[in-house]
Amino acid sequence: MSESTVLVTGATGRTGRRVTHLLRARGVPVRAASRSAARPFDWHDRATWPATLDGCGAGYLCYSPDLAFPGVDTVIAEFAAAAVDRGVRRLVLLSGRGEAAARRCEEVVMACPVAATVVRCAWFQENFSEHFLRDGVLAGRIAMPAGAVTEPFVSLDDVAEIAVQALTTGGLDGRVLELTGPESIGFQRAAGILTAALGREIAYQPVDVATFVGEAVAAGLERVDAEQLGRLVGDVLDGRNEATTDTVECVLGRPATTFEQYARRAAAAGAWAPAGVLR
Repeated sequence: MSESTVLVTGATGRTGRRVTHLLRARGVPVRAASRSAARPFDWHDRATWPATLDGCGAGYLCYSPDLAFPGVDTVIAEFAAAAVDRGVRRLVLLSGRGEAAARRCEEVVMACPVAATVVRCAWFQENFSEHFLRDGVLAGRIAMPAGAVTEPFVSLDDVAEIAVQALTTGGLDGRVLELTGPESIGFQRAAGILTAALGREIAYQPVDVATFVGEAVAAGLERVDAEQLGRLVGDVLDGRNEATTDTVECVLGRPATTFEQYARRAAAAGAWAPAGVLR
């Protein structure tokens, strides 16, 4: 493949599929990496790395479920080193705000002897329609250990546009881009916006971390994953991430997507149809 080929890890996931779509729309060759790809890729199976990396000039690093989980910084360090060894000359890491372990992953990537960018994000708006909060919206009850803390939820479409710029141009090299939506809102207000968009009542119920974990397990999440998610949520939803940034507007030249815009678009697309397919 050409040296201009861009590797997208997590290509079937929420950000990866958006990044893949935008790159292909621009005519950029893409290697879409996932466990189900023709050349299967697994972050924890190093034997899958060489074939995934060979011939790629840039790489989008999206680790699931989260960079803040134990031991992920070692995986990222080893994968980044393997990428550099195989000729990758630009790396873009998807990261999260307020997570100490994620910050270690950022430092690893930024220290690589290649062009590197960190896309550090607030909570995704699409968590309510494509991830673990969707079932709560469908049930009319969003239970979170967040109290009255606010969060500047960011649009995945905005994140993907910026990631593609970072992957295909030199204008964002060496930068840590902290992305948020234009306004910090609480889960109570988010529930109200979703109520208006869907035309039915969506309530927010503050709960403690133990209750959150128990309900996640009851919904089908493995206990170890639920407990790690509970620790992460309980850690970062303490007000540390309430501030907004203007990075989205500065990079894209347009305002960041509001939560109201997201909710209306997702509802119109059928994101919360009871038997709908997640988009």
